[in-house]
Amino acid sequence: MSTHFGGRTLARSQALQLLFQAEVNNRAVVDVLDGEYALSEGPLDDYARRLALGVDERRPDLDAVLAERSAGWSLSRMNDVDRNLLRIALYEMLDVEEVDIAVSIDECVDLAKAYGTDESSRFVNGILGRVADDLEAGADVVAVARERLRAKAAEEAAKAEAEAEKADESNESDVEAMTDSDAGETA
Repeated sequence: MSTHFGGRTLARSQALQLLFQAEVNNRAVVDVLDGEYALSEGPLDDYARRLALGVDERRPDLDAVLAERSAGWSLSRMNDVDRNLLRIALYEMLDVEEVDIAVSIDECVDLAKAYGTDESSRFVNGILGRVADDLEAGADVVAVARERLRAKAAEEAAKAEAEAEKADESNESDVEAMTDSDAGETA
């Protein structure tokens, strides 16, 4: 890596690396920290540890916000780096009072430029900007995201049930038609 980071930017970079290793290996961050892990620059910063563990603990909430805010992009479809950078910034925005929201966004955008694709910085800036607007308006973005995801899941379940009922009715009609056809052949 040709970019050198220091201070909290380095800590965020280290947290990203830990989260990436945990996700790729399907492990919890605490398990990664208990074993061998790789950092591009080390030793591990205490703030990096705090971020990585905090993000891992709050992942369901963070992912609910991301899923709700990234219309047209499922979490699995997102670039791994973008997804984990967004998690870090959201965690800071929601749970780290000593870091200003604008700083979290700026840092995430800078790291996206360093580690992501050509589109990463615009993508993360757009999502985080919408979250920041809602936070400034006093919204509980986690509660809103969870409620919208619950409503969407209920809607999809009702749609699937209706389709299953329609398929059952169609199958019953096919069976009746076959039965009528068989009765006509024996007569």
